[in-house]
Amino acid sequence: MKIQIINKSKNALPKYESEQAAGMDIRCNIDAPVTLQPLERHLFPTGLYMELPQGYEAQIRPRSGLAFKRGLTVLNSPGTIDSDYRGEIGVLLINLSNEPQTVEPGERICQMVIARHEQPELVQVEEINDTDRGAGGFGHSGTK
Repeated sequence: MKIQIINKSKNALPKYESEQAAGMDIRCNIDAPVTLQPLERHLFPTGLYMELPQGYEAQIRPRSGLAFKRGLTVLNSPGTIDSDYRGEIGVLLINLSNEPQTVEPGERICQMVIARHEQPELVQVEEINDTDRGAGGFGHSGTK
């Protein structure tokens, strides 16, 4: 599959950083460093515009190193880019650490995974089949 992409940034196109990576890293397109205070969020431009085939989405996900080492994560994770969206890809980061965190121009701020999806028809009914689990939800199976 090939995806058409316009790059109006100063950076290279998103790329896979290892041979078997599922996500390709995206860099921010900013002219000067941006410092996020604890719990502050910021929408970072990327300079990227793309045309996805119908039936596909792009998922914007956090980079594990940024989340673990600096507390920076994608706020609406995973963010979804629909196949009919043609605007600039923006990345909403939040600083969940206790310290100010600075994002540098051209820094890799997230990863993007391209995935197929379905749009099933919803059928309203009065009841659904039961299972052994039933309505057991959060924590119902314990910790061991």
